[in-house]
Amino acid sequence: MEYSCQTYQLKCNECGRTYGNRPLSGCPECLAPLEIHYDFEAIQKQTPITRQSIQNGPHNIWRYAAMLPIPEGFEPDLPVGFTPLIRAKNLGKRIGASNLYVKNDSVCFPTLSFKDRVVSVALANAQKFGFKTVGCSSTGNLANSVAAQAARLGLDACILVPADLEPAKILNTLVYGARLVRIDGNYDHVNRLCTQIADEYAWGFVNVNLRPYYAEGSKTQGYEIAEQLGWRLPDNVVCPMAGGSLIRKIRKAFNELIALGLVEDKPVRFFGAQATGCSPISQSVRQGWDYIEPQRPNTIARSLAIGNPADGPAASKMIRATGGWAEDVSDVEVVSGMQELAESEGIFTETAGGVTTAVTARLYAQGRISPDETTVVCITGNGLKTTDALVGRFDHLDARAVRPRLSDFADYLRELDGVTENELVAAD
Repeated sequence: MEYSCQTYQLKCNECGRTYGNRPLSGCPECLAPLEIHYDFEAIQKQTPITRQSIQNGPHNIWRYAAMLPIPEGFEPDLPVGFTPLIRAKNLGKRIGASNLYVKNDSVCFPTLSFKDRVVSVALANAQKFGFKTVGCSSTGNLANSVAAQAARLGLDACILVPADLEPAKILNTLVYGARLVRIDGNYDHVNRLCTQIADEYAWGFVNVNLRPYYAEGSKTQGYEIAEQLGWRLPDNVVCPMAGGSLIRKIRKAFNELIALGLVEDKPVRFFGAQATGCSPISQSVRQGWDYIEPQRPNTIARSLAIGNPADGPAASKMIRATGGWAEDVSDVEVVSGMQELAESEGIFTETAGGVTTAVTARLYAQGRISPDETTVVCITGNGLKTTDALVGRFDHLDARAVRPRLSDFADYLRELDGVTENELVAAD
């Protein structure tokens, strides 16, 4: 099951062997992960990539199709990506940043997370490889996206998730008609089982045998950041880390834009964000390790709860090579981060976004990022999927009803503001 393509192919970064294009994630010779490598010289000869050619394209990730592993003849029609890059002035004032931006994938189409990017590229290849059934191991957002996009493409979907996944994410998978299997274990257990299922049933698992293609979809977030900054690279990127792929692919996107002459070369530092209850990559960065020490996940940020991340060692090395850093925050800080981003910028993010927001604030407090540097914070999912994390946070959910009278309304406002009758008399 293979097709030919002259401009990109699978390549092992360790031993250098190439494997054409096929559903394969690891090098059979040295077992290292495979990645997509491009012949940009050939691409430029076929269809020159310029700023103008990109801007003339559709207002979604397919404007970058020439820089992605898209099979010949594939005609994308799902308008994924090109989400807002927002100047976060209010959040910046709170945390001491004067040039802060939020890349807001909490509004990504169709399922409100950055996973829509990676799934769209993976399923384009799944169809070319002839898979009729696709699936994934997921902590939630990926499940939603695979189920939705498989339904649109007429593919059967089988999704495997940890049994304790948030109810909203389970509902957001089942509604698309996918088969969902809850596994009694954490994400790492689920992922190992999916590897076995992919071989046994010959199904296309987007983050197993289709992983090299799937991961390339993350680059589009990096392309968009540069384009939306006026074809400039930022000084810093703060990114949540689960498997460790996204942060690496954003850097890959920047390097490709430099190689194509679309942006000026400059150093960009990358900062990783994790929850303390599952922080193997941030631990590796802080300790200066070239390896990952697996952890047992225990955090409300379930979308980041991967204890043995596949791209962890590479992400740790990359962060340190750019002069960046990584931090992790407690579950209490996660919830506070969610609320702070909502209150300051009107963006309701999931727990992963709470992690990234809280870590960003800490990086400024530590002086690791200067206030005037251009910094982009990556928000990857929507808060409507993790409302359970906010249970008990707001007393007004069970507040009494007010009679439809102006005097009752005025009394209730004073009650909410904590104004007592004695204070009112004193004010008069």
